[in-house]
Amino acid sequence: MGGLDYTSLATIPISYATCSLGSPNSPPPLLDRLDAISKAGFSGVELSFPDILSYGQTLLGHEVQPKNWDELENVAGEIKKECDKRNLGIMMLQPFANFEGWPQGSDGRKDAFERLDGWIRIMTAAGTDMLQVGSTDVKLEKLDRSRIVPDLQELADKLAKNGFRVAYENWCWSTHAPDWKDVWEIVQKVDRPNIGLCLDTFQTAGGEWADPRTESGLLEDVSKDELDKRFKKSLEELGKTIPKDKVYLLQISDAYKVPEPLKDERDDDGLLPRGRWSHDFRPLPYNGGYLPIVDVARAVLNTGFRGWFSYEVFDGGKDGNSGDVDIVAYARAAKNVHERLLAECAGVKVSEEIATR
Repeated sequence: MGGLDYTSLATIPISYATCSLGSPNSPPPLLDRLDAISKAGFSGVELSFPDILSYGQTLLGHEVQPKNWDELENVAGEIKKECDKRNLGIMMLQPFANFEGWPQGSDGRKDAFERLDGWIRIMTAAGTDMLQVGSTDVKLEKLDRSRIVPDLQELADKLAKNGFRVAYENWCWSTHAPDWKDVWEIVQKVDRPNIGLCLDTFQTAGGEWADPRTESGLLEDVSKDELDKRFKKSLEELGKTIPKDKVYLLQISDAYKVPEPLKDERDDDGLLPRGRWSHDFRPLPYNGGYLPIVDVARAVLNTGFRGWFSYEVFDGGKDGNSGDVDIVAYARAAKNVHERLLAECAGVKVSEEIATR
């Protein structure tokens, strides 16, 4: 079962992404979510940029523009105070998207670096030292792929001046780096001490093993047996090749099989199929999903990593459109999932109490 020492897993700190508690389509107020996360026993949060915008409107009484850095800095400072009251650290600011690879002189590149400078201000005010960057899903014909590594080097160097780190994540709908191996190769080429990986059970299994565009919900380029062998080999390689200090966090979620296969095109919101799947069909483990998330988590732990496990779910129900949820009960369920997940990763018999809570 991977030979993991269960006692070593007890030190793993746990976080919850603020954007992912409650219905994806109508999230409850931020402070209610922070209360629920704190009461459930989490010690940190990933602070989501859309939550800064929405809380800013509540706090300031008007809509906050996404590049009004003075107001956003103020709001982030107030959110930090609210987290401090609840003994929650702000582990990371997320999601910084569509940053790398824009051609020199393009409007996209100008916007990307303007946003970076603004987000650094927000990080400072929020008291967090880590920025999540997702591998871009901009159409390849709009990118200069020779700029990807230099852009991330520049990003890492800017963050380093403030003592900050960048956690680079493979979004499984990315146009240039959808798999863990893709972002790991890029991080090695960037070659900066303050860049590492944000790994994710959904992004890894949902890209290399599953597919929301097929009837089976699986990749169908090979047989099921060959698919499982290929995925197992990939995870073994992950566990053996990535140094533990280059994993900055592991995000946890499962996925529902979609009711009908998604069309292989961008939807009305511009989301690619796996992007839509990610947005609405990601429950907690052990709650109706079908991805081999324990296998992914075990592979990451096999690197020696014992840092943040962060629960980032977007649970719109099996139809993707579920309404309100009891966020206090849901956050507690996530805490129980964590205990069960660690036990299964180590091959320890799960107590009935944990399994049924």
